[in-house]
Amino acid sequence: MTAPLDADLAEPFRFDYAPAALRYGPNCVAELETELAAIDCRRALVVCGQTVGETEAVMGPIRAGLDDRLAGMFAETTAEKRLGTAVSGLARFEALEADSIVSVGCGSSLDVAKVLSVLVASDRDPEDVGSEFVETGTITVPESGLPPIVAVPTTLAGADLSMVAGVTASPGSCPVEKSQSGGISGPGLMPAAVCYDPELLATTPRSVLAASAMNGFDKGVETLYARTATPITDATAMRGLSVLTEGLLAFGDGRGDGAVYQSLAQGVALVQYGLSRPDTTTLSLIHAFGHGLTRTYPVQQGAAHAIVAPHALRFLFDRVDGRRELLAEALGGGEADDPAAAVVERVSAVATALGLPTRLRDVDGPSRAAFPEVAEVVLADSFMANTPAGFEPTREEIEGVLDAAW
Repeated sequence: MTAPLDADLAEPFRFDYAPAALRYGPNCVAELETELAAIDCRRALVVCGQTVGETEAVMGPIRAGLDDRLAGMFAETTAEKRLGTAVSGLARFEALEADSIVSVGCGSSLDVAKVLSVLVASDRDPEDVGSEFVETGTITVPESGLPPIVAVPTTLAGADLSMVAGVTASPGSCPVEKSQSGGISGPGLMPAAVCYDPELLATTPRSVLAASAMNGFDKGVETLYARTATPITDATAMRGLSVLTEGLLAFGDGRGDGAVYQSLAQGVALVQYGLSRPDTTTLSLIHAFGHGLTRTYPVQQGAAHAIVAPHALRFLFDRVDGRRELLAEALGGGEADDPAAAVVERVSAVATALGLPTRLRDVDGPSRAAFPEVAEVVLADSFMANTPAGFEPTREEIEGVLDAAW
């Protein structure tokens, strides 16, 4: 018997989304000069981490693609996304008379590039910016004057089609009186273009790609069950999850041919489409758990997702439908008698194939005694507002999920 026609029809919605120009294909970074010309930029500062900046297999194609539009390099970003790093980048940007930024590498480099863009446009003293950040946890994003950013991701974290960025500050790294962590947000922070180049993905060490993969993968999972889902994001997330799941399982089996990296590049682009919008996001329960585990403990974000995602999904499905049938279909388990179990099993299989940790006790995270504190952070996370209607967990229930993941 078929389901009623209106079983999963969308409520009225408005989809306000102005994404980056997307360029995909092997060696598509050869067209970086074309992308900069399209946005009338002539002098780009390349922002990346030291390792990426010293990797000729990455920087050779980047330099060739930018050609005369390469103003210079700033290879000092770190996983900590420090405000002080962006302040140093500002001096480099101004000294080179740059007019744009090309971010190369992981999501942390893109976050620093976005903070740098804000500093360029705000024309404020770093001390003033630091004071605002310490007091509020954010930095005012100017409405105009932001230098365009072109992103070239080399990991699978899925931070590219976003108008937000994380940032940290501490007295030892920038002009602030106390440590702070937070973020910035604004439509002007959406990159002007993103180049998804499978050949550059293939230069990234397999362990690094695997560590970043669950973060991007879970973006697609959450986009389907989020309260803020739309038919548009349903379509891109479903296709993205299908392609990404097959690619990640093949990658986990040791395959390294071009088709695998092409699947990874296409999948991670699709699962992000429409995720970050001016009025909302589709990030939800799993990312809230990820923040609870990583904001105060040195757990790598992808590892946190790998550990907690199956348990968080099982908990979700115990209380609400969570669009389990749609998720099962996207993940290749559409014929399962129990779609919720099929989703959990498939997500677990991806994490296992990637060789990621599956227990909290195996990573440098919280002790069980700290679970109440972590649960409070999870519940307070802004992404909890995007969980499905009717899903209202208690602190004790969140602790239960963490205990199951232990």
